[in-house]
Amino acid sequence: MPHLNKLRTAVPGGRGGNAAAASLSRLRTALTVFFALDGFLFAGWVVRIPAIKEQTGASASDLGLALLGVSGGAVITMMLTGRLCRRFGSHPVTVVCGVLLSLSIALPAQTHSTLALGLVLLVFGASYGGINVAMNSAAVDLVAAMRRPVMPSFHAAFSLGGMAGAGLGGLVAAHLSPTAHLLGLTGIGLVVTALTAPALLRNRVPSPKRLQEQPGNGPRPLRGTARKAVALFGVIALCTAYGEGALAEWGTLHLQQDLHAHPGVAAAGYSLFALAMAVGRLSGTALLERLGQTRTLVAGGSLAAAGMLLGALAPATWLVLLGFAVTGLGLANIFPVAVARAGALAGPSGVAAASTLGYGGMLVGPPVIGFLADWFSLPVALTTVAALAVVAALLGYSARNASPGRQSDPSE
Repeated sequence: MPHLNKLRTAVPGGRGGNAAAASLSRLRTALTVFFALDGFLFAGWVVRIPAIKEQTGASASDLGLALLGVSGGAVITMMLTGRLCRRFGSHPVTVVCGVLLSLSIALPAQTHSTLALGLVLLVFGASYGGINVAMNSAAVDLVAAMRRPVMPSFHAAFSLGGMAGAGLGGLVAAHLSPTAHLLGLTGIGLVVTALTAPALLRNRVPSPKRLQEQPGNGPRPLRGTARKAVALFGVIALCTAYGEGALAEWGTLHLQQDLHAHPGVAAAGYSLFALAMAVGRLSGTALLERLGQTRTLVAGGSLAAAGMLLGALAPATWLVLLGFAVTGLGLANIFPVAVARAGALAGPSGVAAASTLGYGGMLVGPPVIGFLADWFSLPVALTTVAALAVVAALLGYSARNASPGRQSDPSE
């Protein structure tokens, strides 16, 4: 970044530049912790869904309706969080949402009816949607300040947190009630937030206005072709996030209900999926340099489709686990690439539009799966993940030239 480069060269010994770099490094660490905490808490909830389903006596369609509470709360919050970030800053909003998410994670285990579950999931969904928008807004500013493509590392932290949360859930599922488990997660979330918040609140990045004043950083209005392309990348993000949300909230139930797996083994299904996502994202930079963005989208969508067909329809538990892992590898980099392409076209407004559509897919997927499971069966419902992965691959190929004014994709 020009003003940071000037700071480094203007101060003898580079002390000013070193201070700025250290501040950005502390911010990156703090944001990474919040992304990991988000994944950890979300996974802690999803691995207890079978127990809470039994506790409330909900059918598959009833559970799908209750899960709409997560979607509804998140969508409402996503529309408001952007305004809150502009008014108060994305860092304070991230901290507040971290506290709310930690508190709300304990609520589902206190319910004994589908209606009560749906109502508390509105609160949980509002917290989850809020922290995701706030964290990604903060990450976008940090990436612009660092001038390095570090966004995949944040999403890898979310996946690693999800793996840890699911792994812990698998270990305690047979020993702790959902109430004790989720109350424990509340304590962990509050402690981690309290320890990490100071680094996020005390360190700042250059404001979007200052960044936009630098040559080449000005906002590009969404017009005609650019608007259509941003919407296209948003739909690609939606297709892949649909699969992530579906596996998060129905994968454990599929293993436990349809294959009669032990609760610990069933929880390991989402853990393997999250681990595969993390591995794929940590290697995402090298993969993009080798294949280019378009080939990465196409290959990822194709791999995810094959893996999900195996995970949904295989008759053996180990094959389903393998399918979940392959699906995670395939989906890993589609969302980050789609959001990056949207940002290349329209700057922060493109990132926001694609991200909102993407997270919408993650939240809409679980209730859709619930309705389809009630009408047909859960394995059949999960095949829609494979279908949308194919759609993402096809859309990714069709959008190979959608980068006006930018360097072409190496794969084109």
